[in-house]
Amino acid sequence: MRDNLDLAASAQELADAAPTGSIDRAAASSVAITLATTRDISAARKTLDGVTPQEVREAAVALFDRLSAG
Repeated sequence: MRDNLDLAASAQELADAAPTGSIDRAAASSVAITLATTRDISAARKTLDGVTPQEVREAAVALFDRLSAG
């Protein structure tokens, strides 16, 4: 299993590749920052519940689920 920093790096790569201003970029950036600043996967997932606006939160949680499952 990959740790938070490995997952954060993957999320940052996705953020860098997404168009500026897009929901995908905002979501991937949120996931990258959250993973880089939390102790474990569980804490990161809980933290993502606070992301706003809702459409970014939903995209961030979906991305987080894909990254943490793989």
